[in-house]
Amino acid sequence: MSVSRRLLATALVATAAFGLAACGPDDSSGEGAGTAGATAAPATAPATGAPASGTAKPAPSGKPTDGAQEGFCTSDPLPAGQKWVIVQKGTSATALVYKESKDACGVDDVAHEPTGADKTAQFAPTVKGHLRSVVAAPKDVNAADLAKHINECIATPGNQKGFYPCSNGDYKIAVDASGKVTEMWERPRS
Repeated sequence: MSVSRRLLATALVATAAFGLAACGPDDSSGEGAGTAGATAAPATAPATGAPASGTAKPAPSGKPTDGAQEGFCTSDPLPAGQKWVIVQKGTSATALVYKESKDACGVDDVAHEPTGADKTAQFAPTVKGHLRSVVAAPKDVNAADLAKHINECIATPGNQKGFYPCSNGDYKIAVDASGKVTEMWERPRS
């Protein structure tokens, strides 16, 4: 009797295995299960393996699988009149000295690298500054306090004890039609 039970158990396992093998993804294209088309990636998946947004993000192992650069390499698009800049020199309460920036691959987020010559933009009289840090609560400031913070961070990068903890010098700025800076957002970095 033990032999017949083994044969019965083997037959049940084999039947279950064949039944599971017949199950597959819903294939509404008319191709049968087991054809090459049933195992292909959906037509909507990007061919490069990169997300549809264009941001190259690492594969789960941290290594790119398609030859793309590793990390986060492209910033999300900004609204018209906004751009990422790198503050360069001492700033007054009336003007900002900066360099344009370009995206670069970063490990945890997109990096910004300075490019081109220094530029100067006047602050609008009602400019708003939004300071952000990974070690302190956000702080909204006026032009004088914004200039104070920028100057402290240029003099002592990485300073955590001044008016407000320093970040990396990356700022998103909004510029009005006359070219004046109306708002600045500091990008927090650790």
